[in-house]
Amino acid sequence: MLILKKKVERDHITMKNLFNLFLIVLLVSMPVLSLAANFSETCEDGSGEPGSGFGIGFGIVLEFGLYRNSCPEAESIVYSWVETAVLQDPRMAASLLRLHFHDCFVNGCDASVLLDDTEGLVGEKTAPPNLNSLRGFEVIDSIKADLESVCPETVSCADILAMAARDSVVVSGGPSWDVEVGRKDGRTASKQAATTSLPSPNSTVPTLTSIFQNLGLSQTDMVALSGGHTLGKAKCTSFTARLQPQQTGQPANHGDNLEFLESLQQLCSTVDTSVAITQLDLVTPSTFDNQYYVNLLSGEGLLPSDQALAVQDPGTKEIVETYAADQSVFFKDFKNAMVKMGGITGGNEGEIRRNCRAVN
Repeated sequence: MLILKKKVERDHITMKNLFNLFLIVLLVSMPVLSLAANFSETCEDGSGEPGSGFGIGFGIVLEFGLYRNSCPEAESIVYSWVETAVLQDPRMAASLLRLHFHDCFVNGCDASVLLDDTEGLVGEKTAPPNLNSLRGFEVIDSIKADLESVCPETVSCADILAMAARDSVVVSGGPSWDVEVGRKDGRTASKQAATTSLPSPNSTVPTLTSIFQNLGLSQTDMVALSGGHTLGKAKCTSFTARLQPQQTGQPANHGDNLEFLESLQQLCSTVDTSVAITQLDLVTPSTFDNQYYVNLLSGEGLLPSDQALAVQDPGTKEIVETYAADQSVFFKDFKNAMVKMGGITGGNEGEIRRNCRAVN
């Protein structure tokens, strides 16, 4: 009887310990389960809007050197095509960089910006910020075709965009950085999101800050990424608001360079404004450097959203001054911001497209 009694007590203690252990595990896992549930509600279809669950580090896990074994020639193939394209057309560097921006700002970096319209899918190419504006699709097509012949269905179109953006900066004299890869190509696109999510050339600093923060990017990231406008061109229709003082006789905004605005007014009044374009950086238009920030401090920012960084907010003005004075600081922050922006993903749903213009 004594032995039986001790056995019952021992079993009771064991069950009690197991029950306590179960409670501990349950309590520890509850926040994790809650987080997973919240993320599933906002992003399970990969089509959430900025601010509804998108951010850095969610969904797909990116890696450095992922293609080292599966497609070791990937980076050299991308670089070769970008180098050739930019040599033939220096403006292509800005176009490829912009493709990556416009992709990541709409439902994450999933190459949705590359999809053509079909009977069952309305793509993003005809959204107002993209229509008759985005370029470089043929270059991406060539890169993808080359990669498919070497390592089929291995390198995503979204990763091609990220690598091509980096290489466009490099061949233009800018810094290099390691690109995290492993993105999946989305099976859907959103013309509506492309219409509403991309920053306008007339955006104010508070608006820009809000858009970037909704994507997990800081104000410093925003000012650094704006430095991509050291390359490329813009149409007169993109900076009409900069010319208002010249057109209406109103006082110029603080920080405006009247001589610069008069030259823009002359350009846009003598040529059809729908086709007239000019360099975003008139000093070193094809070189990736910090001249963009020097221009802003001289009142020579082309787009209203660019000039705003130097005059509307003390915080952004301080960053502009820092980058104008020290190109190495700009390069460092730009590289970090590009990696962060490239990490904006929309969940695990996706594929490796065989043709970047269409889902498989």
